[in-house]
Formats: sequence, C-alpha cells, structure tokens
Amino acid sequence: MLERLIYKKLQIPIKNISATVELLENGATIPFISRYRKETTGSLDEIQVTAIQTELKYFKELEKRKATILKSLEEQEIKDKDLIQKIRDCWESSILEDLYLPYKPKRKTRATKAKERGLEPLAKILMSQRENQIEDRARYYINDEVPSIDDALSGARDIIAEWVNENTIARSAIRRSFEKYAILSSKVIEKKKEEGAIYRDYFDFSESLQKCPSHRLLAIRRAEQEGIVRVSISIDEERAVERLERIFVKNNTAAADQVYEAVKDSYKRLLSPSIETEFRKSSKEIADQEAIAVFSENLRQLLLAAPLGQKAILAIDPGFRTGCKVVCLDPQGNFKKYVTIFPHLPQQQIGKSADTILDLVREFNIEAIAIGNGTAGRETQRFIELTLGKKDIDIFMVNEAGASIYSASKIARDEFPDLDLTVRGAISIGRRLMDPLAELVKIDAKSIGVGQYQHDVDQTQLKDNLDQVVSSVVNTVGVNLNTASEYLLQYVSGIGPKLASNIIDFRTQNGAFTNRKDLKKISGLGAKAFEQSAGFLRIAESNHPLDNSAVHPESYFVVEQMAKDLSVPIEQLIQNKPIYSSIHLEKYISDTVGLPTLKDILKELEKPGLDPRGEAEVFSFAEGIMDINDLRTGMKIPGIVTNLTKFGAFVDIGIKENGLVHISQITNKFIKDPAEVLKLDQKIMVKILDIDMPRKRIQLTMKE
Repeated sequence: MLERLIYKKLQIPIKNISATVELLENGATIPFISRYRKETTGSLDEIQVTAIQTELKYFKELEKRKATILKSLEEQEIKDKDLIQKIRDCWESSILEDLYLPYKPKRKTRATKAKERGLEPLAKILMSQRENQIEDRARYYINDEVPSIDDALSGARDIIAEWVNENTIARSAIRRSFEKYAILSSKVIEKKKEEGAIYRDYFDFSESLQKCPSHRLLAIRRAEQEGIVRVSISIDEERAVERLERIFVKNNTAAADQVYEAVKDSYKRLLSPSIETEFRKSSKEIADQEAIAVFSENLRQLLLAAPLGQKAILAIDPGFRTGCKVVCLDPQGNFKKYVTIFPHLPQQQIGKSADTILDLVREFNIEAIAIGNGTAGRETQRFIELTLGKKDIDIFMVNEAGASIYSASKIARDEFPDLDLTVRGAISIGRRLMDPLAELVKIDAKSIGVGQYQHDVDQTQLKDNLDQVVSSVVNTVGVNLNTASEYLLQYVSGIGPKLASNIIDFRTQNGAFTNRKDLKKISGLGAKAFEQSAGFLRIAESNHPLDNSAVHPESYFVVEQMAKDLSVPIEQLIQNKPIYSSIHLEKYISDTVGLPTLKDILKELEKPGLDPRGEAEVFSFAEGIMDINDLRTGMKIPGIVTNLTKFGAFVDIGIKENGLVHISQITNKFIKDPAEVLKLDQKIMVKILDIDMPRKRIQLTMKE
C-alpha cells in the first residue's frame, strides 16, 4: 500500500520502490543502497533513495496519526462507518485533520456554550432554511440563560459558524483559494522603524505567497519574530464569503439570511485564521526545504573541495593587534611547533617575523603555506610573499569559517588538551588545506558559513539533512582506515560513533589494519555493519589488492574469476586497460551480480580508490586591493565564490566584505538558480557595479 502511495508522488517503478523500502527497513544505509545494490533498486541514485526514505517516513507518521484518531473516535463511541472508512482511506494530512476536526476534543467555544444552553435545535431549524418566522421559532428557546430572541439567534449562528468551519468541503474550497490567491503582507510597527532599518524593504510589502521566494519569506518571518513588522497571509474576503455562500445558502428566506450571517462570521472568525495558520506553517516548511537544500548543496561542494594532500604545512591564523598564530604540521597533519609573530601594526616587527618564518620553513621542510582568510588575511599573505621571495612554496588562502567553533569544541580539547584556542584554530586551518573533508567533519555543519537563514529554519530537519550530506560525501570519497580520525569514521556507512571509537581502540592496540577482514575482529562490528561499511573503507597497505578500492569484498570473487580466466594475478588487472578491456562482462552476470555492478568494478580497476575531489590550486587576489576603499566602479578583479543562495552568489574578492553577484548579473541568459552556472570555491572574474559605503555592500557582475 505505502509503495503505491510513494509511486504516485515520485513516479519511480513500484518494484524499485518495494526493493528500496525493504533494504531501508532491514537497516541498509542510503550510500550503501545506491552504490552496492543497483541491481536490486534498478540503479536508483542517492537522491531517489533519499526521496523514497522521506516519503516512507511521512506515510508511516500519517498511519500513526490515523491510528490515534480512530482510537479517539472509539473512545467517544462514534461509530459512523462512512467517517471511519474515509479516515482509513485518507493519505493527506490536511484532509485527515479536516475529517477529525468536528470530533477533536476542544476547549469551550461560543458554539459549545450555545449548545449547552440548548440552542442546537434552533440552529438546525435555521440551517434547513425553510423558515421565515424565525423570531417566533427563537421565542421558544428564551429562558434564564437565553434572555432574548437576539441571544437565541446569535447562539444558533455561533453553532452554524462552527459547522461551516468544520465542513470538509468548505475547508477544501478556502484552502484552494489560499493556494491560488493568497497574498503575503507585512507592515512595520511604527515605533520599530529605526530599530528595524535593516528590514526597511518589508515595511510596507505585499506579494503573492505562491511567488514569494524562500529567502524573502524567511527574512520577513525573521523581521516578524524580532517584533519589527506584522505579517498576514490572506485572500479577498468578499470572494471567499461568496464561495462559502454558494455551498451553504440554499434558499431565500429569513432563516437563509441567518445562515449567511453565520457564514460571514465563520470565515472571519474561524475559517480564515485557521487556514492562514495552515499556510503560515506550510509556506515556512517549503521555504525551510529550499533554504536547507541550498545549504546542503553548498556544504556538499565545500566538503568536496580539493585536498592538497600529505605535505608539510605552515599554517597561519592571521591577526593585527594579537599577532599571527603560526603552527607547523608534518605531512600526516601532526602538530610540531607553534609561535606568534607580529608583522603588522601596531607592533610591526617585520624583520623579526620574517626571520621566524624562514627558520620554520627550513626546520620543518615546509612545502606549502595555509593562511586563514579572516581579519589581516590579505596583509599576511602579502607579508609571506615578500618574505619567501622566489622560494618554490605555494601559498593558499584557506576559508577559516568555523575554525573558531572547532577550536573551542570538545573535539579540539580532546585532540589538543594543552594548547590554547588560537593555536587549535591555526592547526585546523592547516589541516583544512591538507584534507578539507577530514577537518570539516569535526565542525557543526551549520557553523561552516555556507548557508542562508540557517538559524531560522527547522533545526532538526537542518541537522538531519546536513548529516546526510556529510555521510554522502564521506562515503563518496572513501576513508583510509589506518589514518582516519574517529570523527571521520563515524560518518562511514554502518559505523556510527560507538563503532568508530572501537575501530580507533583496535588500531591503537594492534597497529595498522592489513586487511578488510580485520574489521570483523572489532568489538560490536557484526556481519551487517561489515556489509554496510567495508566498501567505503580503504587500506592502502593491504595484503589484498582490492582493499584499496571501492570494490566491495562481496564482489572480490568476480575479480578473482576474471583474473583466473585471463591467467593473470589480480594485481595485473589493476590499471592495466589492455588486459581488462578484453573482458566480456556478460560472462560474469549471475543472480547476485548484474551489469551495473560489473561496470562499477571495471571503473575501479581502471583507477582504484580514485579521489573524486581533484587537486588543490593556488589562487591570487588582485594586487593592491586590501579593503573596500581600494575598490572603484568598473574594476575587473578575480574572486572566489564563497556562498550560493537562490538570489545570487557571494564572492570573496580579497577584502573583509564579500561582494554579491545578483542572479540577474551572473549570465546573459535566463537562469532560475545561480547553481546552474556557479559552484562553491569556483574562481571567477567579476566587475564592480556599485559600492554602497554606508552599508559596506558591493554589487558585482559577471556579464561582459
């Protein structure tokens, strides 16, 4: 049943959905399913498998909600078979809640009070709309609690208003109107104008909710939460009441007039606020999803940034007054030495600082220099360039976003208990150049600085999505079992924090792993965890040639058979295209191994354990551009894309302030998303369009 519902949403063949659901239910991870179960799922990729998992979770939660509602109806002794069947057949949460609304336990309302005063029969008489002498009818209901005809009619209208509000047809009609015609409006609270100047674009704002982009809606919501503006979502009241009138007003009598008055009251007092609340929630959810999707893609690109690899690094966390913190790391990323230099104002110890740098370069055979791109970063880069002169040492500016978060974290304290926060930050900058992924997994993903409105979106959903991105990237790249940290290992498919700790303990006690089979000796790592994780773990020094590849141990027998058929050892198959290109894959198809797996095996034989991240490249900002005062309109300068949003790209041009290339300035052709053209960390040429000095804003263009 659930598979068919998922099919309606995703249009993926039901047999593939069923197979994927079974794998997920049996504890398989998304990376494992998409990489090693292609025959089973019809080669569904990670995005499709994730979508199936999301829909499965939604429908399961809906099933639980239905069970709760049915139990509530049973406790109320409501045995309406038609209602119960409608609830069982319903697979849309808003409709389900509409069906339950009349029976949902509620606080006292004007309608319930009117019913307690015995006015429900009068409401039914009015609702029949056959009566013209309604005052005569109402007179029968006058008593101590209902002192007048007007009180009786008013109470009856309250009951009718609640019936209108709880009517599923009425709610669906108003909901459809909101879907098509809802307007999002915001008005400034007069006394907050000065305080909320940053939100002045939304002081008197209105736009179709359907067309309002996620970043704008989240900005307006933030302004509302800060008490700067009042926000509403509404439709034309007159048209809405007319629509309800067509549903409920069926005659031309005095009673029908009372129903019309009740309908108007119901819309204004009950229906409109209720549906507005729904759309506030649903529009926020959609905006959250879009913002999280942008954040997730940016994070993916950042984690996939090219590593420099194992080289001796001199890393600098730059600063003016407090000096530049300098650390030396060996090719394995181990901390060797720390000093502070003061090459900038106010101390300006240029000669002493230069001597210190040159001494460290010689002492530790430094091969590359990493400089944080924060305060004093460009000045420090210039100082290092002048100090090194013609020495053949590459200098890299490293995005230090999140380094301060890491340096104060428990992870950093555990790694370097005897070092100051600033030293830990410099170490993180150096390691981030060597292997961005290995270092960034130690930092809370939302602190890395590649999102937008990350504090405004659903935090649970954000964390789940970002964790999934980190896991996806870690498993795409693969992990060296003998050098990976505990924090990197825990993102490997099937591992998690506990097993990651056990792997480190085993490695410490027994030395380096020499075979993937050794994983089975680790406490708590059973057959399932081995199946899920083994293909993503690499052992460069293994005694089995395939242990440093993405070929899963369950498929080793296939490669062994290929080698046997060609009369060569497995080692000669690897990176030996003339030999393995003669293999006829159809010969090795079986009940468990299909063409997708066989093609993946051949790719691995061509380039075993290939790192998909490429190689780090040196980049230089424009000479003489140190702060915003050095910029001039019309200048063409190089930059690096640091953040992508739906409305444009933020670009580091070598100064404190990032510039913005609005989506309309990225290319001459129409695009819906900057990500269609740009990627995070991409090197681009931009031209200065406008400089807003008071607000420190720089508008850029990529157009010729």
